[in-house]
Amino acid sequence: MGMIDSDRDAVQYVRFQSPHRNSRGHFTGVFGLVNNLAREGKLSDEQDNFRRCNNSWYDAAYTDPSTVDPHVYDDEINPGAAAWFKPSATHLLVRVSGYLEILSAHGVDCRALRSADPGRVIYEDDVQIVVVPHALDATAAHESTRTQK
Repeated sequence: MGMIDSDRDAVQYVRFQSPHRNSRGHFTGVFGLVNNLAREGKLSDEQDNFRRCNNSWYDAAYTDPSTVDPHVYDDEINPGAAAWFKPSATHLLVRVSGYLEILSAHGVDCRALRSADPGRVIYEDDVQIVVVPHALDATAAHESTRTQK
């Protein structure tokens, strides 16, 4: 848990996610992992209260990219799209530790990824970017080329 992957010395962006792919082939982020535990009824009252209060705080603190661009997480248009925090989002990052504690208490692995270039940016605001990872972007371009022949 809490593994650090570093692409370069000049770290710019941070993402917390499962090290395992979900049923759609993506790596679920920290908030989704905790929300999944809640949907499964696995959280204690204290943990669920933390989740609900902090989810509301995050909803008020920054923009949900899908409210700006409803296609940002569309898997056909932007395969594997994932949000990353900007380093300037320190006020958002400090609350992530509570989510990580919940995941740890339930034996759910979550890793911190750091990258100066996590992928092709498809959305950006003052605290986050959403990217299509480079490997998935290349695969989608290859598939598109193959289907056009």
